[in-house]
Order: sequence, then structure tokens, then C-alpha cells
Amino acid sequence: MQVNCTMTTPALNVLKYEDQKMKTPKEMPFRSVLSALSPNQGAEMLRYGWTKPGILSLAQGEGSVATPDFIADAAYKAMKDGKTFYAPVPGVLELRQEISNYYSTVFGLNIPTNHIFATGSGTTAMHLALTAVLDEGDEIIAVTPIWKNLLGAIELTQAVTVQVPLEYKENQGWDLDINKLFDAVTSKTKAMLIVTPSNPTGWVMSANDVKTVLEFARERGIWIIADEVYSRLSFTEKRTPSFLDYAEPEDRLFVVNSFSKSYAMTGWRLGWLVGPSYAEGPIRDLALYDNMGPPTYAQYGAVAALRHGEPFIAQQVAGWKSNLDMVMDRFEKNGRIEMPRPNATFYAFFRVDGEPDDLGLVKRLIDEGNLSLAPGCAFGKVCEGWLRMCFAVSPEKMSDALDRLEKVVKPR
Repeated sequence: MQVNCTMTTPALNVLKYEDQKMKTPKEMPFRSVLSALSPNQGAEMLRYGWTKPGILSLAQGEGSVATPDFIADAAYKAMKDGKTFYAPVPGVLELRQEISNYYSTVFGLNIPTNHIFATGSGTTAMHLALTAVLDEGDEIIAVTPIWKNLLGAIELTQAVTVQVPLEYKENQGWDLDINKLFDAVTSKTKAMLIVTPSNPTGWVMSANDVKTVLEFARERGIWIIADEVYSRLSFTEKRTPSFLDYAEPEDRLFVVNSFSKSYAMTGWRLGWLVGPSYAEGPIRDLALYDNMGPPTYAQYGAVAALRHGEPFIAQQVAGWKSNLDMVMDRFEKNGRIEMPRPNATFYAFFRVDGEPDDLGLVKRLIDEGNLSLAPGCAFGKVCEGWLRMCFAVSPEKMSDALDRLEKVVKPR
């Protein structure tokens, strides 16, 4: 029997330790939408893991390598050169031009700078896109599994999320039936949210499906918001298919990207957004009333990342592929773990025979194995019973994590 993620379970009772430290007023003086936000079991389990001494956490989506010196040095030089004042809200021109150059070099695309907006993280780029497009009561179709923060961002707009799950087939992996995606469209549909490559499954939308979905949305005036943060983390090609490959200049299309994953810059909080030229004013105004854009000096670190980062990306992906090989080998020998090999990202998304309660298993891994992973139910309805493990770490740490996992998931 699978556990409903919205239920209170014994695994979650222990997570109330924070609540015991604060007093809550009888009537919360905040917006009602905040109290209506759905629970984030992944974040709760992550916080629980942090309370354990010696915990090894592979629950978050970041590697163990620090930002390379050539990026940090460029930001430091910008600071020393006095680039510490307000910048244009859409980003300094040097960064917007370098993003344009990046698309030309890596994607073979011509993206003018007035289609590009530098943002204070990929998450911020997503918030700007969603806030620009959605009104209360609008419907947005989201392909799931999906990172819980994106669903929470939709909830804040008070739009309605319609989930269309990927389908899992044994020995084949995850795939999307685009006819089911199209069938989910109603008169209230304002946008589609598609994450490709997918966090957590590693699924990648094919070039043909990207083209077909874009044409479908164009004909109906539906926005596509594409999260392509993991586009360079492919194990089979230099980059994965992009909606920008088939876009017309003024399509209702936002593409979200980030410096966090490819360039080991999670703590920098830098991303970008690509959209139609007529979005420049609305996005600028939204950012103006939010944080006025990312720090000026940090943007010059981002310029260096794009300009000189290709060898670093190649080195990172090679290391992650080696770790993935290790994971697949250990899982096969274990005999109880099922996982299709992902085509991209740095996540192992798996399930364990005889363990349908992912929350319960994650808690046991923390308590008995000192290993923190993310529960599948945090990524959508279809993923109860699955777990996500980030393998963007050193080989030594990866081997240690697998040893800890097998303390709880005993080999058959």
C-alpha cells in the first residue's frame, strides 16, 4: 500500500521539532495563499537529516566541487574594479551579450540581447515567467515528476496546476505521451510547464516532440515555459534539444536557465530567462519590484563562466558519468533496486522492491544509514515509492553513499 503524501505519517511526526520552538498566533496575519501551500516533504526530510551528526546528504541538486577559480577571480576583479553599483535591471550588457554568444556557439542560434534577461537564479527566472503569464484561476499544465519548488511557485500565483505525468515502463524508462499532454488542454489553459531534461527522472524530450508541442501551443496561443537548466548535463550529446531550436522570434515562449548546475555556482544565485522581445518591459518591471536583478560584480563571474567554461563542463560530465556507471553497477548487484539509466542530469531516480513508502524509507536511511535522500512523492503524484539521489560528488563520497544505502536496503 502506498502512502499518500498529503497524509500525516509517523515518518513526519518527528519533523515537528521546529514547531515546538516557536509560538504561532491563533490567526496568522499573512496572505491566505501562504497557508494553502501544499506541504514540501522533500524539504522537511532534508531539514530532518541535517539534525543528525555525520549525515551524508545527497538529497539536494548540487555537486561537491567548488566554483572554479576563473569564475571567482572574474567576480573578484569586478569588485576591485568598482563594479559594485546598481546595474540595469535586465542585466549588464556584457552578460546579456555573452549569453547571446553562448547560444550562437553551443546551440547555433541567433538570440538578440533584447530577448535575454539576467536573473538572480534560475528559480527567480521561473518566478518571473510564471508571474508574467498567470492570473488567478488560469490553468497551467505541468509535466511531472517535477521539482516541488516549481509547483509551489505556481501556487503562489493562485493558478491551477494540471499534472500530466510521464509514464514509466519497465526496461524502457520514462516517456511522455504528448497526446495526453494535448488532451489536458481546456479553455482555461494559459501555459504549459515542461522541464527537459527532467529533474528527477533524467528524461529528455525528443527534438520531434519539442517541435510538435511548440507548434501545437503556437496555434492555440498557449505559453510554453521550458526549464532547460540541465540542458548541458547530457551523457550522450553536447546539449539536449531546446524549444529555442524551433521557436519563432515572437512565440509565446519563456526558456529558463541557470549557472548553478553546469558551472558549480549554486550559491551564486544566477540564472537567465529567454523570451520574446515584447516581454522585455513586463519582465523588467517585475524584476524592478522584486530584487532589481542580480549583483553587478557576480554578473562578471557569469560572463567568465560562459566564455571559458566549456572544458570545466566536459570534465564535470565525465566525472558524473563515471559515478553513474558505479551506481548502475551497484544497483544491479543489489538485486532489489530498479532504476532506468538516465540520459541526462546528475540524479539517480530509483525504487526498491518491497518498499512502497518512500517517506518511511527516506527516514530509515537517515536514522539507520546516516544517508539523506529525497522522497519521490515530493516530485508529484506518480512518484510515490521512488527516491532521488544526487551523484554529482567525488567517487569516494559516491562509494560511501552506496555503502550506507545498503546498510538499510540489504542486497538480495
